[in-house]
Amino acid sequence: MFLRSCEIVNRTGASDYPFNIPAIRSLTSLQFKTNVTFFVGENGSGKSTVLEAIAYQCGFNTAGGGRNNTYEVDASHSGLGDYVRLSWMPKVTNGFFLRAETFYHFASHLDTMPESLPYYGGRSLHQQSHGEAFLSLFKHRFGKRAIYLLDEPEAALSPARQLALLRVIKDLEREAQFIIATHSPILLGYPDAQILNFDDQPVEEIRYEDTLHYIVTRRFLENRDKVLAELFED
Repeated sequence: MFLRSCEIVNRTGASDYPFNIPAIRSLTSLQFKTNVTFFVGENGSGKSTVLEAIAYQCGFNTAGGGRNNTYEVDASHSGLGDYVRLSWMPKVTNGFFLRAETFYHFASHLDTMPESLPYYGGRSLHQQSHGEAFLSLFKHRFGKRAIYLLDEPEAALSPARQLALLRVIKDLEREAQFIIATHSPILLGYPDAQILNFDDQPVEEIRYEDTLHYIVTRRFLENRDKVLAELFED
């Protein structure tokens, strides 16, 4: 494990975005205890905002990419980045920030650097389906002694390919660190991962079986007719 903690500093008097998000307003620090950590919470809970701020402090492009990917996307600036301090032991500079919502722009950026394509499977990510492009990134770009920050990677992945991502994580876990913001109960099932719940204030660890993602998914699969009847009743 490389990144040990993330601390929020110099926040005196800050009340605008992102400090109007309850989880961030109450957050002072996060401690990372395993090589695989998940951020969970409802939309707007602040998990992606914190992940983006960590990427900013790592020197990664907050539109998506590593330290050497220079391009701009509207609304990709990290409002929290300047308030975050990271504690490393040891520090690594290699890694990648995957931002699912701007991945198209990252793929277009790569097309301007054809010499980089061998590191992403040998052909343009635009020539692959969204899910195939994500897996090409995971399988070919990810390596050892690095930190990988993934913001909702399940957005382009079928359930089977979410399992394939779990295999990639397993192959690298001993020599790489992953911090992943997700809504996927499949990804959250990774063994012995730390799960931090942004629906709680302050942010706290939660068991897999206690996440809303697991509870809702299990209830639906086991009682589909009942859940749909309750949902659709007038």
